[in-house]
Amino acid sequence: MDDIERLLKELTEASGVSGYEKDVRLIMERRFVPLGRVSRDRLGSVIGFQKGSSVSPRILIAAHMDEIGFMVKMVTKEGFIKFVPLGGWPNQHLPAQRVKIQTSSGPVIGVIGTPPPHLLRDKDRNATPDKKEMFIDIGATSNEEVEAAGVRVGDPIIPITDFTVLSVKEPTYMAKAFDDRVGCALLISVMESLADGKHPNAVHGVGTVQEEVGLRGATTSAEMVNPDVAVILDIGPIGDVPGIKPDESVTRLGGGPNLLVYDTRMIPNLKLRDLVMDTAKTLDIPLQLDTLEFGGYDGGAIHLHKSGVPTVVIAIPTRHAHSHNSIIRRKDFDLTSKLVTALVRRLDEATVAGLCD
Repeated sequence: MDDIERLLKELTEASGVSGYEKDVRLIMERRFVPLGRVSRDRLGSVIGFQKGSSVSPRILIAAHMDEIGFMVKMVTKEGFIKFVPLGGWPNQHLPAQRVKIQTSSGPVIGVIGTPPPHLLRDKDRNATPDKKEMFIDIGATSNEEVEAAGVRVGDPIIPITDFTVLSVKEPTYMAKAFDDRVGCALLISVMESLADGKHPNAVHGVGTVQEEVGLRGATTSAEMVNPDVAVILDIGPIGDVPGIKPDESVTRLGGGPNLLVYDTRMIPNLKLRDLVMDTAKTLDIPLQLDTLEFGGYDGGAIHLHKSGVPTVVIAIPTRHAHSHNSIIRRKDFDLTSKLVTALVRRLDEATVAGLCD
């Protein structure tokens, strides 16, 4: 494995559901410390600072540290654990998946259970149960056993998946939590590329918390940074899988970075959007224009900071988002890192001032 693969493995295998991002933050801080000043906001987002040839404009590059997961809601008298989702989980992604309950005394392993198919009526056997009907089974037969294992209401629950290098010729990876640990890895990659100080601005690289439950860290970290412009690094769900029509999505794995022209929380600053497109063209980087009709990104909060912040979302094409196993391609990662680094080097005082003309 090279450094990027090791970083992706470490980040994706770390536990960090919304509100419990500490393990991920420690990784981010370790990589930020050699690059410059590091701080946190009071919600837990981490901010790495790099000064270029000028203290302004202030560039905020954000990636959220939290992954989707669950929280213990209650334990039945028979010893089954009911849960609440942290983030958007499709019902069909959950049954029979292994999870880890992070307790104060250590991890407890379980599986997401549903009513057994052999005991269901024909009409119910192939239907996907609602999350409210699901439970986590740790092998207990009473709530006393669950309590003895250390499980408490409020404990975070994390998917169990190892980072895997897939067998296809083109370097391709499968893991949990690429949303948005791949963005975190991109942020680190870009910050390290800018460590030479050859950028006409001050860069604030932010690992935000609680994106999946309401863009909360984006809101608080924007208050700390007070940015002049923002770039959001995240994943882009793609449509190159069976069941998706060409008029629904044309983005694909290996097709280069996704540039979001619309999501439900934000329309990007048009001049900044065009600057991204021009930068990609100059570098001969293929760019996939994308829309997200369900959901949004940290930019939804950051672009509304104070009187407004020119903001754009650049995303890594990702298959099977919001599941235990997502897939990305290394080519897309490298091209996105190159694009964002070049974009930041173009964001001088005059260019940023002109974004809102």
